[in-house]
Amino acid sequence: MDRGELGDWLRLTLTPGVGPQSARRLLAAFGLPAEIYQQSVTALQQLVAPSAARALQTEPAELADQLALSWSWLREAPDARGIVPLGDARYPHSLLDIEDPPLMLYLAGRIDLPLDTCKSLAIVGSRNPTPQGALNARQFAQSLAGAGLTIVSGLALGIDGAAHEGALAGHVGSAHRLATVAVVGTGLDRVYPKSHHALAHRICEHGLIVSEYPLGTPPLAANFPRRNRLIAGLSQATLVVEAALQSGSLITARLAAEQGKEVFAIPGSIHATQSRGCHALIREGAKLVESAQDVLEEFSPEVGSRNAGAAVVDETLLDSVEQAMGLDPVSLDTLQARTGLDIASLQARLMTLELGGHVARLPGGLLQRLVRA
Repeated sequence: MDRGELGDWLRLTLTPGVGPQSARRLLAAFGLPAEIYQQSVTALQQLVAPSAARALQTEPAELADQLALSWSWLREAPDARGIVPLGDARYPHSLLDIEDPPLMLYLAGRIDLPLDTCKSLAIVGSRNPTPQGALNARQFAQSLAGAGLTIVSGLALGIDGAAHEGALAGHVGSAHRLATVAVVGTGLDRVYPKSHHALAHRICEHGLIVSEYPLGTPPLAANFPRRNRLIAGLSQATLVVEAALQSGSLITARLAAEQGKEVFAIPGSIHATQSRGCHALIREGAKLVESAQDVLEEFSPEVGSRNAGAAVVDETLLDSVEQAMGLDPVSLDTLQARTGLDIASLQARLMTLELGGHVARLPGGLLQRLVRA
């Protein structure tokens, strides 16, 4: 795309009164944006409101600045940045089937690897997961990426970040496939949350960061639920690891189901708020999964034939304190009653288990055993 064509597309997105739906009507009727601007107000009014038709006759005031910013951003890293408009050959075909495909996609990272060639799975969940939930997200993503899937998520705190981390860990040696795709709710000239700056850099090295929002767009609350349709659209199935009943992850799952795609959910403790959304999905027909192999077998017989299942935990090899903990959060008093150990001995053993990554401390003084695949 040259600078003039980029300017034409930006002008369409910036014109007051021209939203995505009306812009698509104009494109369908007249072709490329440059052709739209050659039409008379009378012709344009057949498709958009009179005020929008008049607005299309003049350049928006902010166009020059947005074009300069976007062109400079592209030129800084031409091999790792791209802007793909609707109708371009590089535009993901999978997004053409969603209800509201973006007019433009901003890409950063491995732009040489097309999104449409990937077998992709969305992994989403709570921004405030339990330690077990975060571990599940990372290990599922690592196993599934190692089995050949591209992991799609939203770069948010919690499950999203763990899923991206796991995908990068499992992707080692696969240079011709995207490890992970992060769909974000800001312009690509900023990273949100800021704590994921290093993670975003690693994603760009082995995957892609995608946004429909112009450069300079801040992290507005309304943008994040909206980007969920792209996460679902770019994926062939969706796995929800942990989610409260009002979680945005359930929006992604619902959109995936509406698109006729498989939805998976990991069950959790009946005492954990973060498990209730997954349990609701399972009641509504989502497939309950306990291992990465469960996903692979349903997702694709070809990929599922690879051994990526979670290992079965041999209870006889567990420490006695771990066995007494079970899988649900437990208080120190309850654990002492179960083990019969004195507090000093129990605390010493818990410290060792915690340092070894076998036990996590939860809010409220609770403890939980971490089960590893």
